[in-house]
Amino acid sequence: MSENSTLSRGLNTRHIRFLALGSAIGTGLFYGSAAAIQLAGPSVILAYLFAGIAIYIVMRALGEMAVRNPVSGSFSHYASQYIGPLAGFTTGWTYVFEMIIVALADVTAFGLYMGLWYPDVPRWIWIMSLIMFLGAINLIHVKVFGELEFWLSIIKVTAIVAMIVGGFGLMFYGFNGGHQDFVPGIANLWEHGGFMPNGIGGLIASLTVVVFAFGGIEIIGITAGESAEPKKSIPKAINAVPVRILLFYVLTIFVLMSIFPWNQIGTQGSPFVQIFENLGISSAANILNIVVITAAVSAINSDVFGAGRMLFGMSTRGQAPKVFQKLTRNGVPWMTVVMMVAVLMVGVLLNYLIPKDVFLIIASIATFATVWVWLMILLAQVAMRRQMSPQEVKELGFPIIGWPYAPAITIAFMVFILAMMAYFPASRPAIYVGIVWLVILTIAYKIWVEPKQQNDADDDQSSENVEVPASVKASVKLDVADNVEVKS
Repeated sequence: MSENSTLSRGLNTRHIRFLALGSAIGTGLFYGSAAAIQLAGPSVILAYLFAGIAIYIVMRALGEMAVRNPVSGSFSHYASQYIGPLAGFTTGWTYVFEMIIVALADVTAFGLYMGLWYPDVPRWIWIMSLIMFLGAINLIHVKVFGELEFWLSIIKVTAIVAMIVGGFGLMFYGFNGGHQDFVPGIANLWEHGGFMPNGIGGLIASLTVVVFAFGGIEIIGITAGESAEPKKSIPKAINAVPVRILLFYVLTIFVLMSIFPWNQIGTQGSPFVQIFENLGISSAANILNIVVITAAVSAINSDVFGAGRMLFGMSTRGQAPKVFQKLTRNGVPWMTVVMMVAVLMVGVLLNYLIPKDVFLIIASIATFATVWVWLMILLAQVAMRRQMSPQEVKELGFPIIGWPYAPAITIAFMVFILAMMAYFPASRPAIYVGIVWLVILTIAYKIWVEPKQQNDADDDQSSENVEVPASVKASVKLDVADNVEVKS
């Protein structure tokens, strides 16, 4: 282990670009899309568009701050600096909470996926093996982590592109896999109850599911502290977000609902399996299993990385235990990785205790945490701008677009999502959990963090106000005078 307190800057532009790409492509798309479609019908395309635009504004706000000040802890640091220490504390720990919840869900899902091929092997063996493997990967070097995420993302992207191409093939040739009640084509978007079969209420209800699918893309900001060239890599990664949203979400959902009537999607398993089966590929389930396993491994890997780096950054500001600052010789915060591995081991126990229905609540809780983090990012950026002079604004390397209207509209959108979560009974428990969580964090901050920070501030003030004896002052003056070099 090393006493060095600086993270290794081992992530290049390629790593960060695919890390951002992979973090937004997971089980939320492969399986969650079916739930969103059932809620809104074909109009779910609008939900993905609206949410995608909002997420892009959030990322531009984060990018503006990250390029100006690339630090570990990222948006927790910015919330502390521009809004207040309590805002930074709640934002950082809520992000860690989100990563833990999602990772616990994914490790359990990984055990289920492996059960397709090895039904006789206990799930906990697969879960424990994966946790130990990813823990080792995250302890070696950040560059190894980046390479693993790069190749995992390649697999996911290839699968989605193959699905899109295959889907257009089905539409072009009119294959329907033996079904007589429909023909693949764009007409399926409005022929089965209309474009908005469940009304505006269905569209609004789908937004909470859609937002969950985008969760994790904010990890771009976490990489700022370990990017070799943050002022180049972060803008490139963020500017590619709109294309990724259009290609991997909007276009994918468009193809799905053009091939099948929206009310049949997901009724026979994953919509991706349905497409491959209609292409005549008998091993469709096996192909998709490879993809979802890749997505789960990638998601857990990113969760361990993101939560660990957030804890490291918070510990440097006294908002998390100092033990999380311990680094390996390669500049990896090893204690945060150990903590995440220990927490994920709980997934082995939860694998036996949690029924499947609880995962819907877990998804809702993760959505609350995600929206809260995004809201804090937006508010921090607005607060930063208000503290800057006109000259400083002109010198920004990656300014947000549409200032000040775009951030204001996006903030309103995030508040609306939280309000809708409270309105619908299925997601309402997540709001209760979220409120309790924020209350607990506030109490913890007032009891443990704020007094310590106040004491540190008082100590600094005391050291500045120490009165130096006159004899010492005279001695210093003489020493300085003796050492002054007189030039003619």
